[in-house]
Amino acid sequence: MSGGEVAGILVAVFWAILVSFLAVALARLAQTLKATTKLVADVTDQAVPLLADASAAVRSAQTQIDRVDAIASDVQEVTSNASALSTTVASTFGGPLVKVAAFGYGVRRALGGRKEDVPAKSPRRTVIVGRTVPAARRKRNLRGKRD
Repeated sequence: MSGGEVAGILVAVFWAILVSFLAVALARLAQTLKATTKLVADVTDQAVPLLADASAAVRSAQTQIDRVDAIASDVQEVTSNASALSTTVASTFGGPLVKVAAFGYGVRRALGGRKEDVPAKSPRRTVIVGRTVPAARRKRNLRGKRD
């Protein structure tokens, strides 16, 4: 064997090993691609029903929000009606009731002042910073301030 033949055999063996490694790598790549394709198909099969459920949930939530909005507007209308009714009742009955109460108070005062069995009122007291000052002393203090 000559040196050229040995070199040719080494190159052929090197290429055979390289082709073998590439064949193994391609076979594993093909397995990986098959597994990836299966995984994507499984995810798609599971995602479609999940998306349908999510869409149904969103539609249901929108329906509930619409109902709550309708209820809130009804409550607002009832509140404004109650406020208007309260104002109407106050303006209609408030003035006359105050007048009747004032008239009744005046009648009681007038009749109460004519009774002779009513005890005399105690003298009024003035409160100064937490103290009570008798009426006689208050009058004396007022006279002193005028002088």
